[in-house]
Amino acid sequence: MADSIQHIEDEIVEEFELFDDQMDRYEYIIDIGKKLQPLDAKYTTDDFLVKGCQSKVWLHAYEKDGKLFFEADSNTAITKGIVALLVRVLSGQSAADIKSADLGFIDRINLRSHLSSQRSNGLTAMVQKMKAYAAAFA
Repeated sequence: MADSIQHIEDEIVEEFELFDDQMDRYEYIIDIGKKLQPLDAKYTTDDFLVKGCQSKVWLHAYEKDGKLFFEADSNTAITKGIVALLVRVLSGQSAADIKSADLGFIDRINLRSHLSSQRSNGLTAMVQKMKAYAAAFA
């Protein structure tokens, strides 16, 4: 059985608590992005592009056994890491749980406060797109 959204968020918060320095946090986010599975080229088209992101972010969702799974990629390292965090939290969850998730870990790790306003808007756009997929599959 998959971990709950809250459990995964708590794990991420614990991981980020290991870093005092903001640059170390950025390096960690970039490392997380490097571990993201490559996205099939057929999903790196405008149809899968997240609107509102400064960087290019592609997001694909599919349903399997009543759960929603996400695959993503980006053309920048930090954004790829951010979307990888979202994929880690929301992939494999039910559409209803994704729609109701508050994703408090974003603020608990002070992610948004260290992003430019454009990147912060992009983060919001990614979350909205994932919730829109969940609404469509619900």
